[in-house]
Amino acid sequence: MDWDVIVIRLTADNGIEGLATALAARSGNVTESYLHDNIAPVILGRDPHDRERIWHDLWNIDRHLTFFPVYLPGPVDVALWDICAKEAGLPLYRYIGAYRTSLPVYASGLFHETMEEYMEEALAYKSRGIRIYKAHPPGPYTTDMEIHQKLREAVGDDMILMSDPVAEYTLDQAILVGRGMERLNYKWLEEPFRDFELYKYTRLCETLDLPIAATETTRGAHWGVAQVIAQNAADIVRADVSWKDGITGTLKICHLAEAFGLNCEIHTTTMNYMDLANLHVSCAVRNCEYFEYFVPEDDFRFPMKGDLPIDENGIIHVPDAPGIGGELDWDLIDRQCRSYRRQTL
Repeated sequence: MDWDVIVIRLTADNGIEGLATALAARSGNVTESYLHDNIAPVILGRDPHDRERIWHDLWNIDRHLTFFPVYLPGPVDVALWDICAKEAGLPLYRYIGAYRTSLPVYASGLFHETMEEYMEEALAYKSRGIRIYKAHPPGPYTTDMEIHQKLREAVGDDMILMSDPVAEYTLDQAILVGRGMERLNYKWLEEPFRDFELYKYTRLCETLDLPIAATETTRGAHWGVAQVIAQNAADIVRADVSWKDGITGTLKICHLAEAFGLNCEIHTTTMNYMDLANLHVSCAVRNCEYFEYFVPEDDFRFPMKGDLPIDENGIIHVPDAPGIGGELDWDLIDRQCRSYRRQTL
């Protein structure tokens, strides 16, 4: 992808570094300005253990003054958590409070031009031990239904399948698609409407037995997701450390969902390093069942060094080094760097 990536490095007065990345689309210079003009004055000189207070301070600035890009406050929060976990000498998931050490992976593909590409991709990852696949069918809904059918025929009954059309279906179309997926034993249908169409989501959840996943792009951190839950407009909620205001915001959503008996299935950040932060959160809560693995991995590795820790059985294992436990490729970052700014207080 020809998108700008921001690398954030926060250094505490004891020399411990907290690292995070932000996918800035094609607005790297704008994002850099937000970081230095609006966020740096809030966090520099603060104790990184005061993450909750800093989180609310950034939230209030976003609400009243600045309107940050959705992908920006989260990575700053991630870097603060990374510092504190490293200082404690603990991997992040244990610093939060561990529930598990691994999760089954589902391969989450891109949009494809032909139906055959979906079948080929699902089978390729099945052959590598990843026996869960989520399609992003391109629409219209009739094409999506055909892809769902062909995928099930191709992979057999022993592979878990999901679908995320990122669609703008009508309610009737979504019901037709969902009924077909029920017959094919799919795990869930994700984002058949825009996230703000709560009436349609509520009606769909009432109508189908198939679980409906939503809130991937819902703004407002846990406050936004709370409105969806209150309207019975999702069976599964979504969050991630990039778009949902960091580890702090994602944990709030996970715990909120748990209180209502819902899973919070963590959404990919589309960057492997930040997906490791996602993994730590997923292993620190009970109500997350899977790890979303955006494929092909080569497109989403930068700027992390190496691959995600997925074994031959399709299980991802949380790193056991202090902090996030991923390594950034600083040589590659230096070669690709278009702008560098340092700010101290």
